Amino acid sequence: MFKFIVIINDCHDNNAMGRQSARCAALFGCNVTTVGVRSDLQAAGNLADMLDATMGMRGLIIVNVAPRDGKAKRWKNGTPFVYFWVGETLIIAPVDGLCLSLVKKLGIVTKYHLLDIPETMTWAKELGLVDCVLADQIQNTQFRSYEFIPRVALWIIDGHIPPSTIESIEQIPDAPPAVWYVDVFGNCKTTLLPEEIWILRRHEILGDLPHIRQLKSVSDQQAAIVTGSSGYGTKRFLEIMVQGGSASIRLSLKVGSLLKK
Repeated sequence: MFKFIVIINDCHDNNAMGRQSARCAALFGCNVTTVGVRSDLQAAGNLADMLDATMGMRGLIIVNVAPRDGKAKRWKNGTPFVYFWVGETLIIAPVDGLCLSLVKKLGIVTKYHLLDIPETMTWAKELGLVDCVLADQIQNTQFRSYEFIPRVALWIIDGHIPPSTIESIEQIPDAPPAVWYVDVFGNCKTTLLPEEIWILRRHEILGDLPHIRQLKSVSDQQAAIVTGSSGYGTKRFLEIMVQGGSASIRLSLKVGSLLKK
């Protein structure tokens, strides 16, 4: 069984996260960590961070940021899910949008298994993993990270491998040069790596900020570009910080703010 489970989800009110956590704890009997996000770009950065934190150990990371409106209506019941492994960590995430854009950028994975929920439920019924009533409930649920993902993860680790199509991560959109997270101090985590600082150098406001390796070396109230703690392995994202203040407030930055002008 798993040593840990991480849930990254835009359904992050207490009721939704509580139900997801309880379902996973009941099925797997291990600690569950939850990360609430508001966008697929936020989810992308948090996925990279959680993979870094868990070091490829035996566990499960669930990502679900899957709107049902707009472009998502082209899917019958929301964006399809994929799964892949990083070491002994199983990741299940939606294929649409930017959720996988930073694992692509960081070179963490090259391929994934694309799942089709109706096909998966037909397969599960044939194996006797679910009955017809439960299969229909799972296939049509509006809360797939509660009904579908934990169960398919359990089947996979039990050796029941659902039908899937192997596809290249290259099909995932590239992450834009943008802020993906603003922390409690107002520090702005970006999708850019140190070797991409040239992108910030073209920005009309941020272009003059010094690049300082560590926050401790930034003078009081000084704004700077710092090599942050978020990222994966040796690859760390640049952060925009103000020593003793909020970069988000001073520089009018928020999640999704584009950094190329």
